[in-house]
Amino acid sequence: MNHEVSGFSKLSKIEKINWIAQNYFSEPKVAVALLQNYWNSDEKLQQLHDEFIENTISNFYLPLGIAPNFNINGKNYTVPMVIEESSVVAAAAKSAKFWSNRGGFKTTVLNTEKIGQVHFIYKGDTSKLDTFFKQTKSKFYSETESITKNMQKRGGGILDIVLKDKTSDLENYFQLHATFETKDSMGANFINSCLEQFAKTLKAEAQNYAPFSEEEKNIEVVMSILSNYVTNCIVRAEVSCPIAALAEKHIENPTEFAEKFVRAVQIAEIEPYRAVTHNKGIMNGVDAVVLASGNDFRAVEAGAHAYASRNGKYSSLSHAKIENGIFSFWLEIPLALGTVGGLTSLHPLVKLNLEILEKPSAQQLMQVVAAVGLAQNFAALRSLTTKGIQEGHMKMHLNNILNQYHATGEERIKVLEYFKDTTISHASVAEYLELLRK
Repeated sequence: MNHEVSGFSKLSKIEKINWIAQNYFSEPKVAVALLQNYWNSDEKLQQLHDEFIENTISNFYLPLGIAPNFNINGKNYTVPMVIEESSVVAAAAKSAKFWSNRGGFKTTVLNTEKIGQVHFIYKGDTSKLDTFFKQTKSKFYSETESITKNMQKRGGGILDIVLKDKTSDLENYFQLHATFETKDSMGANFINSCLEQFAKTLKAEAQNYAPFSEEEKNIEVVMSILSNYVTNCIVRAEVSCPIAALAEKHIENPTEFAEKFVRAVQIAEIEPYRAVTHNKGIMNGVDAVVLASGNDFRAVEAGAHAYASRNGKYSSLSHAKIENGIFSFWLEIPLALGTVGGLTSLHPLVKLNLEILEKPSAQQLMQVVAAVGLAQNFAALRSLTTKGIQEGHMKMHLNNILNQYHATGEERIKVLEYFKDTTISHASVAEYLELLRK
């Protein structure tokens, strides 16, 4: 069946919904009702959500949870997390509580530099281009003053612009590689605006540069765009304590636990198949806070995984060691985040979440996010190296299975009792429910 449509974006929201319902559902009214059930009853609030993206037909909800007791640099944080995966928030909260009694999380922002590039093709004498760039560099600054004025008032702006010769990788390919400080904003729009002006200046000045031949004057700008690979926008989070202090209910032999934990991290450092899942666990925590704070988790993900590959092989973002009887566990991660601009000032729940975090600066948010990522990783590795990950995860997942089979209150009590000491699987829960219902 051909469902091609023209002018879809020009249809009203109701017309879009009706088109979807008529073309894809045997019971169009049921589909329409479901989509409308997820609308906000407050018309202004719904309109706000409708305007975040294009072709909106409804809202898609994700749960907002809370992980309390995060002691970060001596200050207690209650952290909002947006995620659909069960056991993630519970694991973060459990790790936060565990480390709050053992010195808490120590975090440091190592640097906050952002990067943007103008990618261009230049056919000609490289030494002439080099001289041209040196003579023109000041104009890149002066011709972006209207864009950078407000950012400079806040202590940010363009840090540097360099010319990079990339012709060994791609014929006639060069870059203007610029670094920026964007303070409490993530800075994507600011950086891209600056870069697009750099491109205009580059082309215009090249046309008027007498030493260039006609071919050299015709610089071809391919694109101007920020990079989400922020190798100089790094935050470090760490926990440490004497090995003996690791002892608790599930860690009866702290020395054995610490040694096994370190080995598990070392495996993730050298084995990419393990490293990907290891880092996914870190990103469970990172993404959940990034989403809750109205930031771009796709950019953070892309940057983090590129950073994990920076030495030519994909590896763990976190590391662990035992030294002089002290267990240490830490990570370093690139995080370009903002607490002003974008969704942070528009989405009511994002504003609420930033209030819960006590209105952090971008640097404070970076530190909270890194600490949650480390907490998540600690929780996963603690489970993996002790009782295994499935026991806790499947207990949390049991609710989802019961919801799927529309279990009654009475059935839930019996199921929970039955699986208290029995291995949980989707099939075994379904089988037991069927038995109860007979």
